[in-house]
This record gives sequence, structure tokens and C-alpha cells, in this order.
Amino acid sequence: MAISMTAAAARHVRGYLDNRGKGIGIRLGVRTSGCSGMAYTLEFADEMQSEDLVFESEGVKVIVDPKSLLYLDGTQLDYTREGLNEGFKFNNPNVKDACGCGESFNI
Repeated sequence: MAISMTAAAARHVRGYLDNRGKGIGIRLGVRTSGCSGMAYTLEFADEMQSEDLVFESEGVKVIVDPKSLLYLDGTQLDYTREGLNEGFKFNNPNVKDACGCGESFNI
């Protein structure tokens, strides 16, 4: 079981952590939402919970709770720029279907 980041995603996260002046990494999770059933959550992590799992990729810690890991195992987090749009892209091999707007997914 693992979560990874591309170099571009890690650079972006490190830059934000440096600007914040605090934080131990990012927290990646899932929640029930959207038309396909599940949506990703991504936030800065300032502390860990006892049950959290930590994956280090490109020098950045990705913190995941055990329930979310069931849906995220094997996911690679990328940061892309396409024209005027930029943002995180979740390359999740577990996704069976996603909504048209890209907001949510189903496993």
C-alpha cells in the first residue's frame, strides 16, 4: 500500500509549506460527495493522529487515514498546468468511474 507524488506536486506542496511557515506535510483523504459518490480532500497537516499512515515522496510527507487508504492505495498525486488552468491531479488506479466535471469518482 502506498501513495506517491510527482516531483512537480512535491515542489508545489513544499513551496506552500515554506510560505505558511509551519506544517509537517499534506493530508490526503476521501469523503462522500458529488454525483459519482466520493471526492478527494487535500489539506495541510500540522499534526498527526495516532492512526494516521505516512508516505514520504520526493521529500514531502503525505498523511492518510486508514479508511481513506482503502480508496487511495496506489494513487499518485501530480500538479499540472494546462493553459490557464493549474491544480492537483489524482492518478488513482482504483477509480472505476468519474463524473463529467471531474469533481467526484466511484470505486
